[in-house]
Amino acid sequence: MRPTIILPLLTLLSTLPLALTTSSSKRGLVYVPSKKHPTDDNIWDSPSSDLTWYYNYGYEPSSSFTSSSLEFVPMLWGATDGQEGTPFLDSVTSQIKSGANITYVLAFNEPDGEASTGGSNVPADLAAATWIKQIEPLRKLGVKLGAPAVTGAPSGFTWLQDFFTACAGGCTPDFVPVHWYGNFEGLASHVGQVMGTYPNMTVWITEYGLPNSDLATTQTFYNQTSSYFDR
Repeated sequence: MRPTIILPLLTLLSTLPLALTTSSSKRGLVYVPSKKHPTDDNIWDSPSSDLTWYYNYGYEPSSSFTSSSLEFVPMLWGATDGQEGTPFLDSVTSQIKSGANITYVLAFNEPDGEASTGGSNVPADLAAATWIKQIEPLRKLGVKLGAPAVTGAPSGFTWLQDFFTACAGGCTPDFVPVHWYGNFEGLASHVGQVMGTYPNMTVWITEYGLPNSDLATTQTFYNQTSSYFDR
């Protein structure tokens, strides 16, 4: 989990929230506030910021942004066997009834990935059963539903296919999140593959970055991807 700028395509995430090259209402933020750097919270919600929404890998809004104009997008991060009740569904429903502007939700952070790399490591059949129980009912409240946010590895496509098979028609996401860590050419190719595989869903880029690169190279990568996403 890393603070980053995002934008639904599409949704853009950047490891460099500085020097935004363009302005877009698509841009949001994936960010977990840190007590070590509390002044960072003011940057994202400042008058000069063009961010419009955020998520924090959880389903309760960050206390730093409770009075913010940023729209909160809840996420059901993972799932476990034997979980009782519907805490995600109950929380989001309660927030909406209390007046919160929740129009999108996200589901399952890298369920095909291991915990050591930030993945939620959820079997596809368990994710499908949890989705039907805790996420699909939100459609009746007018909420748009995000598909599980798998990794950019080939295993991501396999996991998603297994997920939809296990759903047996009971899961109807509106958009599919994309995670990618690599160069621009690989990112563009991966996005194209996702769009070709799921032509009826919007694509959101909810995590991406260029690992192990210096500042200048990363800034160039950010500018290139920002322009690409905006187009």
